[in-house]
Amino acid sequence: QVQLVDAGGGSVQAGGSLRLSCEVSGYGDIRDSTAYWAWFRQAPGKAREGIRSTYEGITATYRGETYYKASVKGRFTISLDSPKTTVYLQMNDLKPEDTAIYYCAAGFSARDWLDYMWYDDRKYSVWGQGTQVTVSS
Repeated sequence: QVQLVDAGGGSVQAGGSLRLSCEVSGYGDIRDSTAYWAWFRQAPGKAREGIRSTYEGITATYRGETYYKASVKGRFTISLDSPKTTVYLQMNDLKPEDTAIYYCAAGFSARDWLDYMWYDDRKYSVWGQGTQVTVSS
């Protein structure tokens, strides 16, 4: 059974950096071509609105390709550390609007993958518990 444990959140001032980690257990080589990995975030007080997801896709990686939300591109980087079976999210130049709970997520169904819908949280079947990131101005 695959499990994800998120860590690395904290409080920083605007312009600062944090590196989040997602420790993966119950899975083999996280660089293989089967699984796709992503980071989502949920802003404080965000309520579900109809069918609109409250989880905002930040970045994902699958088969060597990476995908980023426009507002974080150039500031955030997703990476896979295979020996350590850890997924990282390096966040630089943080802004107050990046304040949220960040979640690592994994998906394993190749037929569900559409690269132009990488941010669809319904494709990801395993989630970490989340780690809080707070950015002050």
